[in-house]
Amino acid sequence: MAVVAKRRWRTFLILRRMLMCAIGVIGLIALISVHVEEVTKLPADSSYKLPTQQEIGYQKLSREGNWLQEFAPPHSLKSPFTAHKLDGASGRLDSDKLWKPPPNKDYVPCTEPSLSYRTLPESRGYLLVHANGGLNQMRAGICDMVAVARLINATLVIPELDKRSLWQDSSNFSDVFDEYHFINSLIDDVKIIKKLPKELASATRAVKHFRSWSGVDYYEQEIAKMWEEYQVIRAAKSDSRLANNNLPPDVQKLRCRACYEALRFAPEIEKMGKLLVDRMRSYGHYIALHLRFEKDMLAFSGCTHDLFPEEAEELKTIRDNTTWWKVKDIDPLEQRAKGYCPLTPKEVGMFLHALGFPSSTPIYIAAGDIYGGESRMSDLRARFPILMNKEKLASAEELAPFINHASQMAALDYIVSVESDIFIPTYSGNMARAVEGHRRFLGHRKTISPDRKALVRLFDKIEGGTMKEGKNLSNKVIDIHRRRQGSPRKRKGPVTGTKGTDRFRSEEAFYVNPLPDCLCQNESTRSSTSFVIK
Repeated sequence: MAVVAKRRWRTFLILRRMLMCAIGVIGLIALISVHVEEVTKLPADSSYKLPTQQEIGYQKLSREGNWLQEFAPPHSLKSPFTAHKLDGASGRLDSDKLWKPPPNKDYVPCTEPSLSYRTLPESRGYLLVHANGGLNQMRAGICDMVAVARLINATLVIPELDKRSLWQDSSNFSDVFDEYHFINSLIDDVKIIKKLPKELASATRAVKHFRSWSGVDYYEQEIAKMWEEYQVIRAAKSDSRLANNNLPPDVQKLRCRACYEALRFAPEIEKMGKLLVDRMRSYGHYIALHLRFEKDMLAFSGCTHDLFPEEAEELKTIRDNTTWWKVKDIDPLEQRAKGYCPLTPKEVGMFLHALGFPSSTPIYIAAGDIYGGESRMSDLRARFPILMNKEKLASAEELAPFINHASQMAALDYIVSVESDIFIPTYSGNMARAVEGHRRFLGHRKTISPDRKALVRLFDKIEGGTMKEGKNLSNKVIDIHRRRQGSPRKRKGPVTGTKGTDRFRSEEAFYVNPLPDCLCQNESTRSSTSFVIK
């Protein structure tokens, strides 16, 4: 019995030791698996870097009611949405394809004047210009007036910026633009002075509303004749006063030199803009989203989708009380169905997700105050938490010189948008057109132009329950936008069948696409390339 008992005791000890070893091994495996899991959560993109302590200091605390969320590193963000590849196939996100710009086809800027471009002729008088509208409307108008001054042999006085419009901005030309650079860059094209000579301060001026979308003959004949009676001509408006097409090549190239080389922002704005770009770049590749869901745009366009009745009534009151907005009665359902309304923040979230962008995508919001604030931004923020803007990236002290000047604040958005990896406008307004054209000039940087008419039909199906978000929607959205990403193409002409001013209005604006006038293709590539209107 003693021997049996002894054997049983020995077996028990062996089994106990084996059990303890097994428990230890299991614990070790558990520790290793937790560590590996945490490591795999780190971003795959090796270029990502955490913000420095100094950069963290730039993150301003959100004010009460602010829709912007405090920054969280991409690897700590979780999303309930599954990303798809850009080609519509499910699986791992094809990041390279998402961020890859369209093929440039070897186009480069060619803005030098031709050999027949005559030297600067003697000035016959002085051209005063009132640049009307917001920043980008004024930019285009100023560049056109440079060409007009050349056509009528005028000395151009530095334009006066609009101080009476909706934005109520008191900025002068030198507050927004680099005046010295503007004058000297165009010294061989047009004589430009800062102020009208004192002896002409009281001289009779011809105030003229130049005809919209006019050609060379109008300016060289009808307007130039006015020098016989006046020494000073004042252009009451500057926007859309020059035709988009059918102008001499040297006139078109001069417009490009004025817009993309001479008219750069004031040094303080350029410096701040580049700082904002650097801070966005610290998060990796980023999208600049021109989210035009703002009170003035909604009031002007008559778009009320996703708004409360009292909000729609407020916008109608604004429209009725704004005398220079001619159209008062607008059918919001018809506007939206035709694609004339800016995408809502919620729709933008669905759009970006359908394209395949992950929730960790950094997005710069190039816009003013979003109408509806937090309630309107919540859906977009739930999908894409890294929403930044200039107020978020910079301190109040850094923005203090610009904060009360709409044109200067818009200039900062312009810089960050032009320099972004991808630019997406939610409405084809003045800024959207200006930024798209500038990005084309700089090498056809990726610009995704939402097909709002097609998207609205899809979003309405989702809202009505006849379609769900997922692979099917993603495939449709990607296919619709496959040829809407800013690749090289000739500027679109007028819509067939249109006449008069409607014909000019239907054309693609010159500054939206400076090809073929200001972009040239290498000879080796030109022979094998054909244009397709996109």
